[in-house]
Amino acid sequence: MTIPWWRRDPVYQIYPRSFCDSDGDGVGDLRGITSRLDHLRGVADSLGVGAVWLSPFYPSPMADFGYDICDYTGVDPRFGSLEDFDELVAQAAARGMRVIVDFVGNHSSDRHPWFEESRSSRTAPKRDWYVWRDGRADGVPPNNWTTAWKQPGPAWAWDERTAQWYLHSFLAEQPDLNWDNPEVEAAMFDVLRFWLDRGAGGFRLDVAYKLGKDPALADNEPGRRHDEHWPTVHDRLRRLRSVLDAYDDERIGVGEVYADQATLVEYVNSGDELQMVHNFNLLVQPWIAERFRAVIDEFTALAEPEVWPAWCLNNHDHSRVASRYDADARGHLRARVAAVLLLTLRGTAFLYQGEELGLRDADVPPHAMVDVDGRDPERAPLPWEPGPGAGFTTGEPWLPLPPDSERLNVAAQVRDPGSMLSLYRALIALRRRSPALLDGRQTLVDAGPGVLAYRRETAEQRLLVALNFTPDEVALAGAAGRVVLSTAAASRRGVLGPDEGVIVALD
Repeated sequence: MTIPWWRRDPVYQIYPRSFCDSDGDGVGDLRGITSRLDHLRGVADSLGVGAVWLSPFYPSPMADFGYDICDYTGVDPRFGSLEDFDELVAQAAARGMRVIVDFVGNHSSDRHPWFEESRSSRTAPKRDWYVWRDGRADGVPPNNWTTAWKQPGPAWAWDERTAQWYLHSFLAEQPDLNWDNPEVEAAMFDVLRFWLDRGAGGFRLDVAYKLGKDPALADNEPGRRHDEHWPTVHDRLRRLRSVLDAYDDERIGVGEVYADQATLVEYVNSGDELQMVHNFNLLVQPWIAERFRAVIDEFTALAEPEVWPAWCLNNHDHSRVASRYDADARGHLRARVAAVLLLTLRGTAFLYQGEELGLRDADVPPHAMVDVDGRDPERAPLPWEPGPGAGFTTGEPWLPLPPDSERLNVAAQVRDPGSMLSLYRALIALRRRSPALLDGRQTLVDAGPGVLAYRRETAEQRLLVALNFTPDEVALAGAAGRVVLSTAAASRRGVLGPDEGVIVALD
């Protein structure tokens, strides 16, 4: 059986503003991405990923750095042009990679022509393309829904021109589209087709779970949300899947879905909605083996056998792994173990740019902070080489560079066999040539307190992955075989060193 492309190789997330700047303005762009594709695939020292996922590059006022879109079928001049996108797709394809586009379907910018028409009058043709309501009383919003920020507030903004409230799950500059209006769904599916026709390999669906809301706008209740995960989302995603399936070369939909795992699997268990959903339950765990095991165990129990997981340990919205788990700023012991975990679990690994370098969150002083929700540290530019601008730009970077950029850049790591980059390359190469890691069964095994261990097996290959989450040396029983990869400089058979991860080919 041929394994679908999206199950074979990791997906690499690119935050365009921070990947590579081609024109010296301090902001990354599409041409910069194209110029650095050999880092990802196509040459001997490349990572070997199978796809890149681009965070938004559309025309935008940048109130939420591109997630407030005023043209769904264009490219913001800061990032380039449609021709630059086409060239990126072509160059990625020449290296065996797909390009996944970020689809922001829940909301637009308040400067989108659709919303400008919608707010022009209560009788405007596109009035019902957004969610407008009278308040419950003077100065009181229609319901108790709140925004999805770390510091939430009312999810309603008052519009003086038409004397009504409009819904915004995020900033007031990001009004929610009304997916209960069939015209909105049709228009947004046309957006999908626009990018699919230009060669997009699929979509990461931003806040997919908010595409279904209670049309009655009832208050949220304890244990029952009305502003997300509404049952209508599932038929909506089935229709979206049919748009993808109309193309004959495995275009995919990956959902950003924040939910407990029982709710999460509702988006994939039927087999006719999304191909994958990001499982953020793994990402939020403390560095405790038993906590990670519990997440994996629960997902396996809840998901149908054919469901393919999508695992990640951070992205542009979450602090970097090295900052969360490694107290020593110069050490990456736990980040190395985390890399083994992510790239050996059954499922597709989603890697955020810079994780392969062991980057830590940048130190962003208050005067340099620009993000509305405090996510600047994990969005700092990628260092490519030593020196001013770190090879990211010839100008002034839009955010400060991460710490240790002189030491942790690509050029410094690419020839160092002990570097984090070399570990990622070795893991991905092993995964690509290993039947057990590509498509084998996964069975969690008991290896003692503080150790997460599992077997990956096919008829032709048996591997044991053992990850020590403790600062102590532990005996590893039942691991007779050859160590094919270790995160430590020196590894002993039958023993796991402190914060060491190993992959053993079992006898």
